[in-house]
Amino acid sequence: MPVMPDSWIREMATTKGMIEPFVEAQKREGVISYGVSSYGYDARVSEDFKIFTNVDSAMVDPKNFSTESFVERAGPVCVIPPNSFALARTVEFFRVPRDVLVICLGKSTYARCGIIVNVTPLEPEWEGHVTLEFSNTTPLPAKIYANEGACQFIFLKGDSPCDVSYADRAGKYQGQTGVTLPRL
Repeated sequence: MPVMPDSWIREMATTKGMIEPFVEAQKREGVISYGVSSYGYDARVSEDFKIFTNVDSAMVDPKNFSTESFVERAGPVCVIPPNSFALARTVEFFRVPRDVLVICLGKSTYARCGIIVNVTPLEPEWEGHVTLEFSNTTPLPAKIYANEGACQFIFLKGDSPCDVSYADRAGKYQGQTGVTLPRL
């Protein structure tokens, strides 16, 4: 499974709509960088956030997730409380080819501040805005900057297309467009 280079990412984004909107080169002046890099694509976080709160003493249950566990905020900055997390989404909409698996890693700028970005793999033929999980591991409030880089997607091309894709099995997160909470 080779890691795909910038030329392939650029070609797939501009001719196949793999990433929309697509930024041709790294943007970094005064912002956390985003856009195509040597072997990946640094995606931006949108202005829509769901911040974890325990105001209503809700329990976290992946099989019966309560929307009362979050407060919604929109704007250019999100402040995550100490030892808490927030959900957001990418600005970019992704369409993964059938012979590609995409993995995501957090940006070093956030990691060096104790902010961890987690994203599960994007499976073959999955499409949508990616829901991002930001964990503030510090005892201090932490800022996330909207419309700036949040994480890097790395594209792994399989030797051949898979027999059954995410679209084929009608995955529950297919086509998501907003910040998407857990589904059973």
